[in-house]
Amino acid sequence: MLTKRSLLASGFGLALTSSVLAQATLTAPPPAQSTAPAAQTRFITVSSTTSTTDSGLFNHLLPAFKAKTGIEVRVVSQGTGQALDTGRRGDADVVFVHARAQEVKFVEDGFGVERKPVMYNDFVLIGPKSDPAGIKGSKDIAAALKAIQAKGSPFVSRGDKSGTHAAELNLWKVAGVEIEQTKGPWYREIGQGMGAALNTSSAMNAYVLSDRATWINFKNRGDLEIAVEGDRRLFNQYGVILVNPARHAHVKKADGQAFIDWLVGPEGQKSIAEYKINGEQLFFPNATQPGM
Repeated sequence: MLTKRSLLASGFGLALTSSVLAQATLTAPPPAQSTAPAAQTRFITVSSTTSTTDSGLFNHLLPAFKAKTGIEVRVVSQGTGQALDTGRRGDADVVFVHARAQEVKFVEDGFGVERKPVMYNDFVLIGPKSDPAGIKGSKDIAAALKAIQAKGSPFVSRGDKSGTHAAELNLWKVAGVEIEQTKGPWYREIGQGMGAALNTSSAMNAYVLSDRATWINFKNRGDLEIAVEGDRRLFNQYGVILVNPARHAHVKKADGQAFIDWLVGPEGQKSIAEYKINGEQLFFPNATQPGM
């Protein structure tokens, strides 16, 4: 039989038990934390000419490389001169650019291990449909540039020490035009990449030298069109170089070399050839051709 005393005792016991449990809960040590390091993303840094980005090529290539190797490629998109400077500082594992003489010097100076050819396309001279210099349809880039300079037709230069800028300056020399001495208000240097140069040309109705791939992928054409193409002097070769780990010990040699080997190997070369916009191929693989 339950008495008042037993009920009180029972209530006290329950209260005591609850208090003990609550105290135990408050003083219990926290669950052990895992000391295992978090998985790190495996990646390399590639400093590369703007055309490989502006053309959309990297959006096509890099997912395939990551699926194959598990290595993420982080791209620093710059003009070739800046991209090589990034490599010289050791701020990239690989450089992927298009100015052969500068690439060769980069390796000779000990900043790169070996230059390998990857692919090519060509440059085109873009201009307004009104064609104030009267050069539309020409296949002679030197004559076209002479006409632009002689008539003072608006011309946009990247002015950024890129591969395209270097090619433009060389073509002025081929044309017999000392651009530093003869440039005037008609010649506008913007110090920016290919996309910005094309946008400026579209706004100004000016001539501009562009790599064909970026032009094909460019949407804001306005009244611009190809004025000159097909001159062999407009050839545009791309090369890839591993930054020298002997100079910069933190360079990811194995993963950087894996990217290069994939680019110049059968899978990478096939992927480059398969990249098209509206059925038009933008780059042509030539890693197996010597001397490129």
